[in-house]
Amino acid sequence: MQVILTSDIEKLGLRGDVVEVAPGYARNFLLPRKLAQPATKGALEDIRRREEERARHEARTAEQAEQIAGELRKTVLRFEVRANEETGALFGSVTPSQIADEIWRTRKIRVDRRKIGIDPLKRIGRYEIPIEVFADVSVEVKTLVVPEGGELPSEEELAAMVAAEEAANAPAEAAEPAFDVDAFDAEAEAAGIDAAVAAIGADEGAELEPALEADELPAAEAGDEPPAAEADETEST
Repeated sequence: MQVILTSDIEKLGLRGDVVEVAPGYARNFLLPRKLAQPATKGALEDIRRREEERARHEARTAEQAEQIAGELRKTVLRFEVRANEETGALFGSVTPSQIADEIWRTRKIRVDRRKIGIDPLKRIGRYEIPIEVFADVSVEVKTLVVPEGGELPSEEELAAMVAAEEAANAPAEAAEPAFDVDAFDAEAEAAGIDAAVAAIGADEGAELEPALEADELPAAEAGDEPPAAEADETEST
């Protein structure tokens, strides 16, 4: 299903883009939240007219681009947004379309949103936004993202906020497992059985003292009784 985005949506497109999405995603998410509108014939014609109007205000030569870049170098954009007081994370974001709109509002200069080289900004801070004005003509526009009703903290304080947010989002260390008495007894019993089996195996596997061969028997000494078989032969004679 084709829809026209009415807001910048990360990983999908910028405001005014015509995108193809699943019908369920459009009906259940984009359209109810007014993030997009159906790509009807009339709506597509409106987009075409707006693009033509915008093109008349953009640089069409390298000389015009240099003049526009000179104006933008003197520009400081400022956005006041709701943000977490402790971490500086925004409740939302500052998008390329918002930056293009603010440049038009403050300088009456049109820039192509697709040539604003950032992902949506999600923290308060001081930024240098790269913008391609024309082929081989680029500029960085100073931009302040300020907490609503306040001022920007120092760079040291901003760094501390980032560290605080990273610490808060870090996974907690795995807790040491509780001592399981039953499991310990079972392991101890199994270990005792294994030890007993090992001892029996050792006894069974021990080398026995080899039996003496007949020719290794010691010679009978004088006075020793003859073997029983020889004694029987003497009595019979």
